[in-house]
Amino acid sequence: MQEKWKQATQVIHAGRIKDSSGALVTPLCQSATFVFDNAQQGGARFSGDEAGYIYTRLGNPTTAELERKMARLEGAAAAAATASGMAAVSSALLANLSQGDHLVASKAVYGCTFSLMSTQLNKFGIDVSLVDFKDLDAISAAITDKTRVLFCETPVNPHLDVFDLDALASIAKKHGLISVIDNTFMTPLLQQPLAHGIDLVVHSATKYLNGHGDVIAGIICGSDEQIEKIKFETMKDLGGVLSPHDAWLILRGLKTLDVRMERHCDNADRVVEYLLSHPKVLKVYYPGIEGSYGQYLLGKQMRRGGGVIAFELNADLDKSIEFINSLQLFSIAVSLGDAESLIQHPASMTHATYEKEQREAAGIGENLLRISVGLESVEDLIVDLEQGLANI
Repeated sequence: MQEKWKQATQVIHAGRIKDSSGALVTPLCQSATFVFDNAQQGGARFSGDEAGYIYTRLGNPTTAELERKMARLEGAAAAAATASGMAAVSSALLANLSQGDHLVASKAVYGCTFSLMSTQLNKFGIDVSLVDFKDLDAISAAITDKTRVLFCETPVNPHLDVFDLDALASIAKKHGLISVIDNTFMTPLLQQPLAHGIDLVVHSATKYLNGHGDVIAGIICGSDEQIEKIKFETMKDLGGVLSPHDAWLILRGLKTLDVRMERHCDNADRVVEYLLSHPKVLKVYYPGIEGSYGQYLLGKQMRRGGGVIAFELNADLDKSIEFINSLQLFSIAVSLGDAESLIQHPASMTHATYEKEQREAAGIGENLLRISVGLESVEDLIVDLEQGLANI
C-alpha cells in the first residue's frame, strides 16, 4: 500500500514503526545500549543469527524509523543515517574505494567534499580526477581501469549547474562503476536519482530534510547490499552515526517537508524573476531559468528548481561584501533549507578550501553570492534585496 502513496503522504506516514504504547509521535529511544534476555541471545545478535538491537552505533529504533522513511522517499531498498552530510559522503566513498583505486568527480562540489577528495583520499592512495560533468565525453575520457566510483552533486553547490542523471548512470554502468549523487539541494520530493539508475544517493539532512537549523545529520540511500556494506564495514568502525535525538528531530521536520518545499520553490521563482531584471545583477544561476539546461531537465528528472539561487553582482569583491552586510532579512550563514533566508559568499566561505585557480576553474568568482530562499513573505525578501542593491 505504501508504494502508492503520494510524496506528501509519505513524508508523514512512510516507514512508521508502530510503538506498543500507541503514541502518535515517534518515541525517542535515547539509549546507548540494549539489554539481552540472556547471554545466548547476545551472542546470537552479534553473530547475526537473531535480529535485534545491540548498541546504538549499530542501530537504534528511532534512527531505524528515519532510515525506513528516507528509503521509501528515495525509492531505495535501505538507508543509513549518519552524523553529518560529510559523514554520508565519506562513508559512501570509503565503502567503495580502496588503495590504488580512482574516483571521477565533478570539478565543482561543496568545499568540504572537495577537501576530502583533494586531500584526505590521497592519504589513502586513492586518486581523484575532477572534470566538467557537463561534458560527457570528458567523464568517459577520465575513466581508467582503476576507476571505481563516479560522484557529483546535481544541482551543484554553489552555482546550481545540473547534470543528466540518466546519462551519468549509463556511463557508470557501461564501465562497472558505482554512481553516487548528492541530492541535498533537491530532496527526494523534487528529484529521485535512484529512479534514473544511480546507485547511491547522499544528503546533508541538516538542510531541507530537517528544515529547522538545529541538527547536523546525513543520509545515504541505496540497495540492501550497499547499505549493509556501508553500515557494517565502514560506519561501524569509523563511528559517524546519527544520535537518536537528532533522528527524532529530523522525523519531526520531515512531516512538513512537502509544504515547505512548495513555499521555498514559489519564493525562489519570484526572487529569480526579480534578480534577472535588475541591472546590478550580472548573472543568475538557478535550475529552470528559461533557455537553460535546467529547464530541459525540469519534468525529466526534477519536479521544480529548488530554493537555492546563486548570482553574480556587477560589482567587485568589496561591493559584494557591502551588499551582503546591508541585508536585513537574509542572515549571513553557510547552510540552506531553513525557514530563515540565508546568504553567503562561496569564495571566502563554503568554498574557501579551493585555491584561487581551482575556484576560477570551477566558476566561483569573488562576486558570486549564494542565497537560500526561506519561508518569509517573498515581497519582504524582494524589498530587502532592492534596498541592498541600491546601496552598491
